[in-house]
Amino acid sequence: MDTLIRRPRIDPKFAAFELAIRKSKIHRYGVYAEERIPANRKVIEYTGERLNRRETKLRGEGEYTYLFTLDKYWTLDGAFGGSGAEIINHSCEPNVVSRIMKGHVIYMSLRTIEPGEELTVDYNFEYVGDRTSCACGAPKCRSVMERMTPELERALAKHKAARTAAKSKAAHV
Repeated sequence: MDTLIRRPRIDPKFAAFELAIRKSKIHRYGVYAEERIPANRKVIEYTGERLNRRETKLRGEGEYTYLFTLDKYWTLDGAFGGSGAEIINHSCEPNVVSRIMKGHVIYMSLRTIEPGEELTVDYNFEYVGDRTSCACGAPKCRSVMERMTPELERALAKHKAARTAAKSKAAHV
């Protein structure tokens, strides 16, 4: 079965502006503005197959996943029936934000987005003990895609201290 993982595309029915998918410096492919997008505008709707919790757990095990959690029960899988929004990469300093409205996921522009600029959103993953490394390259990158919590701050501080100690030990050898 051919999915958007192999053939990513923008479905113009769900995009309010001209968008294109190209190679990204952040991760694999990205979504790029082909025209100026003003602030506070609907950019694209995230679509996909609606999954229950059990099916979400099964599909969440792949190398690449395109899952967007709507609520405690439903998730959208953008790999099947996606609009192209599932290709939008994470950034710690995003230019779009997701809003769930009446069961629909709408990506809204946070500021003016210029032609050629990659669209990015903060994934705000929930921290459950595992960290997902971030490669956004933003000046204020927090190094992980998880939403910052006191527990995550402690884990990152502990990890940084361990790295610093290892470097110091290696320098003295």
